[in-house]
Amino acid sequence: MLTLKGEKVYLRALEPEDLDFVHKIENNEDFWEISSTQTPYSRFLIRQYIENAHRDIFDIKQLRLVICTKRGRQVGLIDVYDLEPRDKRAALGILIADKKDRKKGFGSESLALLCDYCFTHLGLHQVYANVTAGNKDSMRVFESNGFRKVGLKKDWTLFNGKYKDEWLYQLISNVH
Repeated sequence: MLTLKGEKVYLRALEPEDLDFVHKIENNEDFWEISSTQTPYSRFLIRQYIENAHRDIFDIKQLRLVICTKRGRQVGLIDVYDLEPRDKRAALGILIADKKDRKKGFGSESLALLCDYCFTHLGLHQVYANVTAGNKDSMRVFESNGFRKVGLKKDWTLFNGKYKDEWLYQLISNVH
């Protein structure tokens, strides 16, 4: 099986045609809590980001991929970020944009594909994720993919005047 292709979805690099999709996600205030965004992004900035997305992950320490259904419809984004080559670890983030596309296995399969890619092609030893306490759907996706809850960061994020706890999830490769 190819690393970035699954039964329900495939992951692909950003393309210029993704501008509207990414712009809509990045400027949706409902997602700002999980992305730590505080201000809207212009189409110009997102276009520049997409134009530079081809740069090497070991150079820019991040990788964003588009989650597509088998028919090519964009349903979300999945990220590798905070890459630490010396320690062979990186953070992962995932977003299925439309509520109607959630709970269909797209997120879980995308996460499994990305973890396999990180361990097989990037040579990482571990990946981790930060999940706001109470985000049960995200917690379920990470736990169903073998991630373990390893710590709680109290009052970690401030959003709309309220502090929220954040769980740290970790998955260590069994490949040595």
